[in-house]
Amino acid sequence: MQASDFIDFDPAQARLGQLLFFDPILSGNRNIACATCHHPDLGSADGLSLGIGEGGQGLGPDRTAGEGADRIIKRIPRNAPGLWNLGAREVETLFHDGRVSVSDIYDNGFNSPAQEWLPGGLNSLLAVQALFPMTSQFEMAGDPKENEVAGAVYDRIDAVWPILAKRVRIIPEYADMFAAAFDDVSGPMDISISHIANAIAAFEGLEFQSYDSPFDAFLAGDAAAMAPDQTEGMQLFYGDAGCSSCHSGPLLTDHGFHALMLPHFGPGRTRQWDTIVRDTGRMAASDRIEDAYRFRTPSLRNVALTAPYGHNGAYATLEGMVRHHLDPKAGFADWQPHMAGLPDVPWLAAADFLPLDDSLERARLSARTDIAPVALTDAEIGQLVAFLHALTGTASVRGRLGRPGRVPSGLEVPQ
Repeated sequence: MQASDFIDFDPAQARLGQLLFFDPILSGNRNIACATCHHPDLGSADGLSLGIGEGGQGLGPDRTAGEGADRIIKRIPRNAPGLWNLGAREVETLFHDGRVSVSDIYDNGFNSPAQEWLPGGLNSLLAVQALFPMTSQFEMAGDPKENEVAGAVYDRIDAVWPILAKRVRIIPEYADMFAAAFDDVSGPMDISISHIANAIAAFEGLEFQSYDSPFDAFLAGDAAAMAPDQTEGMQLFYGDAGCSSCHSGPLLTDHGFHALMLPHFGPGRTRQWDTIVRDTGRMAASDRIEDAYRFRTPSLRNVALTAPYGHNGAYATLEGMVRHHLDPKAGFADWQPHMAGLPDVPWLAAADFLPLDDSLERARLSARTDIAPVALTDAEIGQLVAFLHALTGTASVRGRLGRPGRVPSGLEVPQ
């Protein structure tokens, strides 16, 4: 990979986006930021199987579920994905179920949950994606009884964004920065949610570019860049183990959707009118039965930094996830709750693993897999894991702008 493989984001907009990314002002109750669940210190994710969103306290594995009336009432249904290289030009689909993609279906360039109500002026798929956590009750919006942002979601999804844009534009420091970074902004009233999303996308697209791993150095001709076990793991990855059938290309993903027979737990991302607690994956976005239980193939760059693994963080370790890929049926049958990484939430604990006891749903889920079993020795599995560590960037993983010491709203920056 090289710089030309990425969208040309504006550095001034990225500096503005850095502040917005870390500023809780974009959440309904002003208590959670994008960076809370996608923190640079945690590999651009949160280190949890299923995140603790609005109402929680702290960061990463130490994040707690809050207290009293403000405590969480639901875990985030899916694992927070890493943000590495999402600004690459080849990326045309985002989210585990692909519900945001490049498309002309609504005559606005994108297929998204906002459908025809998506704001105009969004300059990238990454900018489109940035809008939707703001509308989610359990991620950033909060309860409808608590603030006007959450209440607006129940009117129509696009009613949320003008409220948030107004919050930003009335802060003089932000207004000045937008005027300096965007040619079509001359004053506070010109600032729209699209400018905000484009700025966040510019930050994410530049901050999380990473293609300076030992693997890249090896491909560039440095035979000593990878250790012997990593080289042997690479040969397995592209050979007998069959990993590259899905994890191919510069980003090590085919951008497709595959069923892995991962065990289900947590609240599920249940489709509208569905009475069963479950997550049908791609089918929830496509409404096609053949897409049931299929999830987007993630890029493997910096994968060693983004545990836990799977759309629901079912495995806390790379080795666990590799072993599941090699024999999904056995992995599904043998999986135990301790293999995930769920912070203790006493008032949710009784329901966390109830879906595992639904025999009919287990049968449906375990009947779907797109991966054929592969037999490898323990030594070969160790070599595969070693190769996956060779995909970790070097200087790039430290970022460019990092975490700001303060944000213009004066709210607390996620530490």
